[in-house]
Amino acid sequence: MTARVGIVLVSHSARVASSVADLARGLAGGGETAPVAAAGGTPDGGLGTSAELITQAATAVDGGAGVAVLVDLGSAVLTVKALLAEGDELPPGTRLVDAPFVEGAVAAVVTASAGGDLDAVATAAAEAYGYRKG
Repeated sequence: MTARVGIVLVSHSARVASSVADLARGLAGGGETAPVAAAGGTPDGGLGTSAELITQAATAVDGGAGVAVLVDLGSAVLTVKALLAEGDELPPGTRLVDAPFVEGAVAAVVTASAGGDLDAVATAAAEAYGYRKG
């Protein structure tokens, strides 16, 4: 089987990250989905972001096709950017994707599950900014 892009969902809340991962997997159903990992909250269960949890999640979903990281709020962005700047903390091919957290996660997981490459996954997630609700 060809490696699929892995998806990491970073939230300040473990429950939010896990729930969005479950939602995205569910909506991408109908077959085997791309690997998805939630990296929410702090290691002690508090609210916040954790470089350690993000690194573990990215490593867990890395199959060699790249890893798309979607985040919820400001300091999560900063934590991922710091990890990317370090250069050796995240798997090669890891990319921070600028996208709405929930809608972007669903688009990313659907696209990755269909075999899209990292560029296609990032584009699909970013296009979720254009979804109109009214």
